Amino acid sequence: MATCFFVSDLHGQFDRYRTLFRLIAAERPRAVFLGGDLLPSGLTALESLDIDHQDFVNGFLARQFRRLREDLGDDYPRVFVILGNDDSRSEEATVIAAAATGVWQYVHDRRVAFDGHEVYGYACVPPTPFLQKDWERYDVSRYVPPGCVSPEHGYHSIPVAEHQLRYATIKNDLDTLAGDRPLDQAILLFHSPPYDTSLDRAALDGRMIDHAPLDVHVGSVAIQRFIETRQPLITLHGHVHESAGITGRWSQRLGRTHCYTAAHDGPELALVRFDPGQPARAERLLL
Repeated sequence: MATCFFVSDLHGQFDRYRTLFRLIAAERPRAVFLGGDLLPSGLTALESLDIDHQDFVNGFLARQFRRLREDLGDDYPRVFVILGNDDSRSEEATVIAAAATGVWQYVHDRRVAFDGHEVYGYACVPPTPFLQKDWERYDVSRYVPPGCVSPEHGYHSIPVAEHQLRYATIKNDLDTLAGDRPLDQAILLFHSPPYDTSLDRAALDGRMIDHAPLDVHVGSVAIQRFIETRQPLITLHGHVHESAGITGRWSQRLGRTHCYTAAHDGPELALVRFDPGQPARAERLLL
């Protein structure tokens, strides 16, 4: 049995991270997947004024994982990390530098081997109403849903080529990332959920912009089609905090693929515990 943990959308909340660290130390999972929106933002960032937390990645997150590695020794898990749309891309270099010390593997737009499986990571989401655009892409075309702002507007924490802003899509990124490799034993770590599922249901009921109703499903069409066409073993998602609360579901099958979300809109840590050898027996805990 290869127990794995999946969490997402912790948004720099120290209590959630400490709960996660305690559980890793107690259960010693084979792997831990961190699905983006990991860093403080907004008021959380402003409240983190002590010197240790001004640099959240080095001052808290990587430090805590290093302590776990020292304590657990050979039982230290593989840790796979992507960022999310609420994480500044200017922090990516710091996350990659920490990866070089062995505390985790940064897998955005990458493929790595894991216990007879392959892990793929992808952080980008379709256009949102928010102005932070570091991790946004057009989805399958240059269409922008009502109420959302295109990736070409808003702001970016690092320079981005104009051609990429205008023409890059999640669809093309995924096609390039996966190529023609078989995915039947692959684990895909996404930030966005697939479109029109129980995992991407937003609290937008009855909302209108310029007399146009807002779609209550805000996930990625490209990710939905990719899963349905390529049928990976497991996909992991976050981003839409309220989806499980609205639908009552945190997992869904798309063909043979088992899809889980760890996004949560309450104060607890939402943790998905799963075994790649028995994906139908996954469970989600609120701690």
